[in-house]
Amino acid sequence: MPETTITFTGDTSNAAKPDNYDVNHPYHLNNSNSPEMTLVNTMFDGKGYLGWRRSTLMSLSAKKKLGFINGACQPPDLKSPDHEQWSCVNDMVISWILNALSKDIADSVIYFKTAKELWDSLEQRFGRSNVAKLYHLQKELSGLAQENSDIAAYFTKLKRLWDELDALNIIICCSCVCVCEGKAKLTKSLEDQRLIQFLMGLNDIYAQARENILMMNLFSSIDVAYSLLLQDKNQREVYANAHFNSESVSFMAVGEAKQPNAQLLADFAAFMITGQGKNYQKLRSQTQRGAAISPKYNNSG
Repeated sequence: MPETTITFTGDTSNAAKPDNYDVNHPYHLNNSNSPEMTLVNTMFDGKGYLGWRRSTLMSLSAKKKLGFINGACQPPDLKSPDHEQWSCVNDMVISWILNALSKDIADSVIYFKTAKELWDSLEQRFGRSNVAKLYHLQKELSGLAQENSDIAAYFTKLKRLWDELDALNIIICCSCVCVCEGKAKLTKSLEDQRLIQFLMGLNDIYAQARENILMMNLFSSIDVAYSLLLQDKNQREVYANAHFNSESVSFMAVGEAKQPNAQLLADFAAFMITGQGKNYQKLRSQTQRGAAISPKYNNSG
């Protein structure tokens, strides 16, 4: 078998020394690498393959081992001094993937000799786009509304479903170099549709904010709309708290109407709400000295 050239970044001067590879070389293993390591926190049990796949790919990429599952790191010739190290790293990657699988699934792929063969088997079994998955996602999206969720939870649910849908449709995405801006227009059209879907599912309490977003000359991005809605939510919460405090102060003033200083109490309410009142200056001087509003509460000592 002819020796295969491997593309990678890093120093190649020590490529023939299995125990002295550059840290950026795909054959490099540091002291913390072991067969017992776990790549992801969630074990794949047959459900949620797309999310598990994404997490696994990111982890392998961070370790510079993607080449062992995508075919970039082909096995060297048996006589090559690199073959032993390639075999060692290949077995390490297989162990990492097996650790991230449930026992039943791991048992079904444990006898593959290369990490690429194992990964290809998982892709064939769980990664194929099919009508059933598309139907399930579209059905869940069509019935999703905010209801009892807050804005953040509602948006997160939508985003997760959109990302899963995009992952299923990756095969039909155009990868050619576009000069007519058709790809950009299609992408913008999809974003606009998702923005409308997001707004449609909001509770009626956001009706005014939703109308303001729709009245913009150019459609906002989903992230901008999300930010505006959060601002609207925060402003309403601040107003609600201020309104509650104002009513509490006014109620206190009315309840003390028969006291000798009823007018002063009323001015205290006005002072707290607007900073104004008939005895505003007197009240201000008293509050600055720490004096009580009513003399009967000031005779205790």
